[in-house]
Amino acid sequence: MSKQQTLAHLPLIAHLQAELGDKLANHYVRFGELTLEVNPGHIEAVLKFLRDDSDCAFTQLIDLCGADYPERPLRFDVVYHLLSMTQNQRIRVKLQAGEETQVPSATELFDVADWFEREAFDMYGILFSGHPDLRRLLTDYGFEGHPLRKDFPLSGHVEVRYDDDAKKVIQEPVSLVQEFRDFDFESPWEGARAANLIPDSLPPDNLPGDEKASQQEQEG
Repeated sequence: MSKQQTLAHLPLIAHLQAELGDKLANHYVRFGELTLEVNPGHIEAVLKFLRDDSDCAFTQLIDLCGADYPERPLRFDVVYHLLSMTQNQRIRVKLQAGEETQVPSATELFDVADWFEREAFDMYGILFSGHPDLRRLLTDYGFEGHPLRKDFPLSGHVEVRYDDDAKKVIQEPVSLVQEFRDFDFESPWEGARAANLIPDSLPPDNLPGDEKASQQEQEG
């Protein structure tokens, strides 16, 4: 981030600090956009101010999404991206939330928040209080878990398939046809050598990236 780009946000930062005060936990400029971190319990007030204040006029909610940091006590970031057409500016607003946190819905402020919040609920399990119809959006009926959580298994919990005997689509616990194999992609040449695609007469030192395999052979 250049100093010139950062300086361009200073008037807005000063205005927001004066008007919002302790409602904001932090602010910084990243990727050319000002990011506000909001203290718990103030997200509605901050979003309403950003929408209605004439010096802000962030009247469009471009996106609302989640991010998962399972090592934190409050594992989720709820992220709002707002656009001001009149000021030709964008702003990012972040709020931390836990698995049981009831984040106030933004549907009263922005109609488009309806499906955005449903997607965040479906993918992450983020709860939004006051939402008119908080149910899954992208996954099927009866789906277990939330796919974008970092602790969600890659294979999922259930699989959906068409049962020719029952003549219908059924769901059943996921089953793997083989055990997971431990692929080591640090050296792309190891697999080629094991498959006899590279002659054994060729010294390993001639293959960039194969040093680790040579060390393993010596240690073994």
